[in-house]
Amino acid sequence: MTTEAPPPGPDPWNTPGFRFATCPCGIKPHHRTDLLLVAMDPGTTVAGVFTQNQVVAAPVVLCRERLPQGQAQALIVNSGNANVANGPQGMQAARTLTQAAARLLAVPEDTVFIASTGVIGEHFPVERPLAALPKLVQDLSSQRPWLQAAQAIMTTDAHPKLARERFLVDGQPVHMVGIAKGAGMIHPNMATMLSFVFTDATLSKEVLQQHLRHAVNQTFNRAIVDGDTSTNDTVLAFASGKGAVTLHPGNSTAMTAFATALESVCGQLARMIVADGEGATKFVTIEVTGASSQAHARTVAATVAKSPLVKTAFAGSDPNWGRILAAVGYSGVPLQVDRIAIFLDQVPIVAGGVRAPDYQEAQGAAVMAQKEITIRIDLGSGQERDTVWTCDLTHEYISINADYRS
Repeated sequence: MTTEAPPPGPDPWNTPGFRFATCPCGIKPHHRTDLLLVAMDPGTTVAGVFTQNQVVAAPVVLCRERLPQGQAQALIVNSGNANVANGPQGMQAARTLTQAAARLLAVPEDTVFIASTGVIGEHFPVERPLAALPKLVQDLSSQRPWLQAAQAIMTTDAHPKLARERFLVDGQPVHMVGIAKGAGMIHPNMATMLSFVFTDATLSKEVLQQHLRHAVNQTFNRAIVDGDTSTNDTVLAFASGKGAVTLHPGNSTAMTAFATALESVCGQLARMIVADGEGATKFVTIEVTGASSQAHARTVAATVAKSPLVKTAFAGSDPNWGRILAAVGYSGVPLQVDRIAIFLDQVPIVAGGVRAPDYQEAQGAAVMAQKEITIRIDLGSGQERDTVWTCDLTHEYISINADYRS
């Protein structure tokens, strides 16, 4: 396996086996783009990971039903309406939309996947995307910029999110591109977010599922903006098999390369989501070391990341380290408090569970004023570690969510 920069050319994001089109269908106001259709070549395999919220969107139910057969030939995504809590009408709307796409594309209905994002509990106006589908099918192209796909699925996002990887296996290229949306309701497992990854490699559905689940746990499940778990979280990965590389567990070098690329794409997207958190001005990495288990490390890191008091301290550039220590204490993880050490970047602020003897407030304030901050917490109880990503909590977060439906 050799990593390689993309060759020069007009479309470095191109991934063979996929065509897509976007349009405004009237779900969002002001004629904003709100509908994406991706068509896939026959033989495309699919894997998926979904929200752990017990209240789920109709598209999530439909995707879960269809995932076991492992084949995909289309994906429909709308933004502006989540199609949640709409009862039988919502389910029928999702089915009607996938039936129409299947008919227009001449593919089996159970190979059409669907995702929605937007306001929860509002009637889903299925007639609008239905009316737009024929033109979308006509406009499908493999040369369209993937940026357009990323823009079509945005809600409160300030920026579109896309990432790519390209690597060689025995001299043959493997392409991978991912898009995502998400800025609020971000909390494992997973977050309010949609993410779709496309590769031209050939993989079985079982191998793709195994690697996607691992990548999601290492990336999207580390992203925390506000602690709310969405009803619509969906990550889908599609492998068209239109490249020259077939990946199978017997080729460990190639599989490692694929796993690394997939985790890289998902990681880039997850960090973009946190950096684009509603109203966010700072990106914060919370590293927990010295834990007795990785699960304990993740719990402590996530507890600190979700704390409104800690997050508002980030926003105010306030080195109030007591809030961090308090959050560690109520995480529910067994602790030996007199072994805890906490660092702001490289500045020791807590040692042995108390204020570090040489710590000066000005040192902490300088770190907290940065746009990127790392909090390192050493529990002193073992050898395990984990990391989560979060952001600050500002007045703008309140404004965005207070005005979301207006």
